[in-house]
Amino acid sequence: MGINLTLAWRNLWRYPRRTALTLAAIVFSDVILVWMIALQLGSYDMMIDNTLRAFTGHVQVQAPGYLDKPQLRRTIPGATDLAADIRSQVSNASVGVRALGFALVSSEQRSYGAQIAGVQPDYEPEVSVIPGLIKEGRYLSDTDQDQAVIGRVMARNLQVEVGDELTLLGSGKDGSFAAAVVTVVGIYDSGNTELDRYMVQLPLTAFQNIFSMGDTAHTIVITGSSHEQTQSLSRQVRSIITDNSLEVINWDRLQPGLKQAIQADFSTAWMMYGVLVILVAFSVLNTFLMSVLERTREFGIMLALGVTPAKVGRLVFTESLLMATTGMLLGIALGAAFTAYFLLHGFSYPGMEELASKFNLPDRFYPVLNPVSLLLGPVVIFIATMLAALWPAIRIHLLQPVEAMQTV
Repeated sequence: MGINLTLAWRNLWRYPRRTALTLAAIVFSDVILVWMIALQLGSYDMMIDNTLRAFTGHVQVQAPGYLDKPQLRRTIPGATDLAADIRSQVSNASVGVRALGFALVSSEQRSYGAQIAGVQPDYEPEVSVIPGLIKEGRYLSDTDQDQAVIGRVMARNLQVEVGDELTLLGSGKDGSFAAAVVTVVGIYDSGNTELDRYMVQLPLTAFQNIFSMGDTAHTIVITGSSHEQTQSLSRQVRSIITDNSLEVINWDRLQPGLKQAIQADFSTAWMMYGVLVILVAFSVLNTFLMSVLERTREFGIMLALGVTPAKVGRLVFTESLLMATTGMLLGIALGAAFTAYFLLHGFSYPGMEELASKFNLPDRFYPVLNPVSLLLGPVVIFIATMLAALWPAIRIHLLQPVEAMQTV
């Protein structure tokens, strides 16, 4: 085996320029794939966290069946106290309580149906970006009772401004008539037209009074430092909850479309990566076919001297293995070093900072350097390279010694 490796390595460098160019193609492709996959995974992390921080959170506690069929009567008893327990026992997590209902919202000119969200003003900024998107007026405070914040689209539709009053008409949890007059103290602009059109936020205590909720609410929203902590976060929350009927729901159930969109995007990206892999495979195939054709007479002499076709084929295959392995290792090392720069400094494209400041989001994202991003691309290139090298090795088995020795 040692002699085979030595011969294979020497044979590779009999044509140093061709070997170096093919090796450079493999290394370059590996570096590009490591960097692009790491950036892609980093952009997915940013997409997930930004989407979940907008309103959903990483984990939610809900009453049984509320996710599938949201109804005002499906509530969490003592939600505020339970949220306080979770807040005190789960480190590195932000917790907020919400109650959600629907009502007819009327101004002096117009009326629209809207979702009414009761939130904890002191904790909502930690689980949602909406408090940081107030463009006019201010956000809610715990001392507010008859105040509300609305989206810019709703303000335009209802023709109201900060300081104007809105009338809410709906049904309470016990079937009673829910009605209130609230003053608009803030107008937010999230950039999401649907959210800006239909959501009104009130202090949780005001919501509970208007909709006869008592001390109950509909969701407890928990946001961690990253979506990667979701499973750990869920386990900790489940260990705190004493009411086994309550559900602890992760973000992938709360936002199934987000996960599907990421999977679809990753599949589409691999169509582009596949073109790069095919180009490298054909480059390697060309290199080894040329090598076999130029050494046909040499192989014929070896076969005539009694060397079996399997041994000759194994020698050629070992050459391709050495080249593919060397290219993969160099590609992984250089790809990791190149990506590490962006891991420290982040990646931003033109216009991202302005967009981020407008929507209260981070102004750059960071690549994810893990075994998947580090090995997936280079391993695919390695497999494609080895498959491309099979044909030259198989071709040797078809050689006839006499005809091969007559080749010029």
